[in-house]
Amino acid sequence: MIHITLPDGAVREYAEGTSAMDVAKSISEGLARKVLAAEVNGEVWDASRPINNNASLKLLTWDDKNGKSTFWHSSAHLMAEALEALYPGVKLGIGPSIDSGFYYDIDLGDRVIKEEDLKKIEDKMKELAKSNSAYVRKDVGKGDAVAYFTDKQDPYKLELIEGLEDGQITFYTQGGFTDLCRGPHIPHTGFIKAIKLMNIAGAYWRGNEKNKMLTRIYGVTFPAQKELDEHLALLEEAKKRDHRKLGKELELFAFSEKVGSGLPLWLPKGAMLRERLQQFLQKAQLDTGYVPVMTPHIGSKQLYITSGHWEKYGKDSFRPITTPQEGEEFMLKPMNCPHHCEIYKTAPRSYKDLPLRLAEFGTVYRYEQSGELHGLTRVRGFTQDDAHLFCRPDQVLEEFKKVIDLVMYVFTSLDFKNFTAQVSLRDKEDRSKYIGSEENWHIAEQAIIQAAAEKGLNTVVEYGEAAFYGPKLDFMVKDALGRSWQLGTIQVDYNLPERFELEYVDSDNSRKRPVMIHRAPFGSMERFIAVLLEHCAGNLPLWLAPVQLKVLPISDKFGEYAETVARALKYAGIRAEVDDRNEKIGKKIRDTELMKVPYMLVVGEKEMNDGMVAVRKHGEGDKGTMPLQDFVTDITNTVKEQLSGKK
Repeated sequence: MIHITLPDGAVREYAEGTSAMDVAKSISEGLARKVLAAEVNGEVWDASRPINNNASLKLLTWDDKNGKSTFWHSSAHLMAEALEALYPGVKLGIGPSIDSGFYYDIDLGDRVIKEEDLKKIEDKMKELAKSNSAYVRKDVGKGDAVAYFTDKQDPYKLELIEGLEDGQITFYTQGGFTDLCRGPHIPHTGFIKAIKLMNIAGAYWRGNEKNKMLTRIYGVTFPAQKELDEHLALLEEAKKRDHRKLGKELELFAFSEKVGSGLPLWLPKGAMLRERLQQFLQKAQLDTGYVPVMTPHIGSKQLYITSGHWEKYGKDSFRPITTPQEGEEFMLKPMNCPHHCEIYKTAPRSYKDLPLRLAEFGTVYRYEQSGELHGLTRVRGFTQDDAHLFCRPDQVLEEFKKVIDLVMYVFTSLDFKNFTAQVSLRDKEDRSKYIGSEENWHIAEQAIIQAAAEKGLNTVVEYGEAAFYGPKLDFMVKDALGRSWQLGTIQVDYNLPERFELEYVDSDNSRKRPVMIHRAPFGSMERFIAVLLEHCAGNLPLWLAPVQLKVLPISDKFGEYAETVARALKYAGIRAEVDDRNEKIGKKIRDTELMKVPYMLVVGEKEMNDGMVAVRKHGEGDKGTMPLQDFVTDITNTVKEQLSGKK
């Protein structure tokens, strides 16, 4: 007999060899009908796989992230089966699940799949799904695996098998299709009810530009047609909110091939938006004890060798910059933290000097392949709202709580309400991949857990997700469309203080290593602005909008009064412009609406004579007429309320 521990802590006894599906059936037949896979001791398994030892068990359904992932990976196999049926001799690369579905990379030889062919592939998938074919796992010897794919003349699977050890190779079969796969999979194809193949793209085999370009087919599936319909509706809304589209329409940023791929150009309004975000966080940082620093855009290659970044990220960096001096090499700065370590070392530090909080909006550069670039979310040059806190071990908890407060202030001010804090800890079993003493790890992990609990955060704990140098807290934010983004991270680091030999003199005159906390509430300015634009569909909060208000004179006769109104607003700190074009008022209003300016003030003869303004609010229309000074008071109070998180 074995003991199975369920998520609620209940322990049940079953015969050795019992599967997760057997456990589900013992609880409820209704539950069993929903089970897609299972987590056994934290590892995702087929629901039918026998469990031979005591284990913790979590049953996975469509509502679980790993349940969806298993569903979509199984759908990739279903698509591959359909492709083999429709295109005999097709060679298969890899077919993983991704955040929004799945894809499969295929080699069709001289044949080509076009967009209009996707419908017949979908239809074939639906036909195959109705057979309710079980996904069957089989352990295969390396020799047999090689023989199977040699017979199929599939060079891609043979290359994958080369990197596997005998005894760790598994095949999965559903219907008449067999694939090299470690799994897991859903119980059978009948779970897949709704199918949509989204698009076709090119992809180099194994992401290497020197390899052959394969055809990549993307798809998404659901257990019900209604869910697919809702998903497609969300995608249509997402197209309207695409930050690249909004960035062009709102005149915020642009890209130029002459400047270089992945290097955004910030237009005046976009630069103003960035500046407002930066000033907002800088003020909050100054109020909470941070000190500003600035570092160069380049650094000696030796700096990044010392930090370990060259060894770990060298392949993702730009090539070193050489100088006329022999052996001298520089790097475009890929990280700010090594520079901040060197700032720490510029003076002797005492325990009384800590915590030291160094903050910088530092621009960094990382090489991304051109096919991976995407608007502002994946660029080659970006600015991090970086800060590094150097503190004693006994200060980690308090510093963590203060950083959480800062992140919450940012999220509240920008209307990000739906988020989860992921506590990323060490692997429970394998501690070999981490550095630092057991004592320091325990202090840091408990500080994160305690800080998150004391702040009442909605948390999930993920073991094995810590960085090699320390645990971390990542903020996973859902936008208005329900998409999840990582915005904000706090990391504890024992690695860099060791590598840079950072020290402080403790109260007993002994020399100690400080603990380093990395934090970035925005993450990067570029990515944050992209997510923010899509979250609010370009309707930025009043305090942040590059142009907060436009004054619209009905005709040229009232241009002087419009300028007087704008000056009064600017004097109060409101970013106002006058639309003095020789256009009808209706067109001015429509154009201002399209630019998503929060407020309009329409002024004509009555308003000029009485010192009034006719107020219009974006998306809401006419708000009535009121004295100019009253409006100035109202709008400045609204900005203050938004920045305080009250509105």
